Amino acid sequence: MKKRMLSIVLVVAMCFGILTGCGSDKKSSGEKASASMSLLESIKQKGKLVIGTASGYPPYEFVDVTSADQKVIGIDIELAQKIADKIGVKLVVQDMSFSALLSSLPAKKVDLAIAGINPTDERKKTMDFTDNYLTADQSILILKKDADQYKTLDNFKGKTLSVEKATTQETIAQKELPTCKLTSLEKVPDCILELKNGKAAGVVVESIVGQQYVLSDKSLQFSDATFNEKKYSAIALEKGNEDLLKVINEVIKENQDNGNFDKWVEEYSEKATKNAE
Repeated sequence: MKKRMLSIVLVVAMCFGILTGCGSDKKSSGEKASASMSLLESIKQKGKLVIGTASGYPPYEFVDVTSADQKVIGIDIELAQKIADKIGVKLVVQDMSFSALLSSLPAKKVDLAIAGINPTDERKKTMDFTDNYLTADQSILILKKDADQYKTLDNFKGKTLSVEKATTQETIAQKELPTCKLTSLEKVPDCILELKNGKAAGVVVESIVGQQYVLSDKSLQFSDATFNEKKYSAIALEKGNEDLLKVINEVIKENQDNGNFDKWVEEYSEKATKNAE
């Protein structure tokens, strides 16, 4: 009798072990399937495209102060919406600082980073980039009253310049103006405030962005000083997502060919200027 009971216990234990093992295999298989899903497939499954951006960079992205919900608008948001429409999902925008934006991709907090990002060789080591969608010169904003004082890059030697943190402008200033002291801040408006408060001789900005501040503030203007490098804008995403990259590049080309980018630059430059009035 004792032998029979022992046999029954052993059989039950074996069955339990088999069932548990099967459950474990299924879970492992599910995890593998999830891990192997591409970003494009994941976006379609979620039904939404989550983009990260950094407002305060008109006309690329800025807060519409005239709207009830204070939403972020601009060239990059229009482009993001076209991408979401192409995929057939809802667009979700997450606003953050530019420095936080670049770390949000590997942390999987966003699907794409869209904020007038320059696809530098250094950045390409850790993320992929789409084709370029806009090109601009680099400039220095100064106070109009100082125009005669700052006409060349040499005039800024030993001076303090303000620049948005972790941007191409910060890198260019470090490279072409090594004797300058840089004050790196989270947003361009913060940099402009440094200039107007007399704490900086100028603000290094992309010309398309700087134009908004010149139009809205009569005390500002561009210095005649010019940099050697241009700024290119592209969308950043995690490496290894060729299918999604292909879709985005198709959207970029479509909107370059149909003139939408030119229209968006004009539209949101005017909108940003009115917002600042």
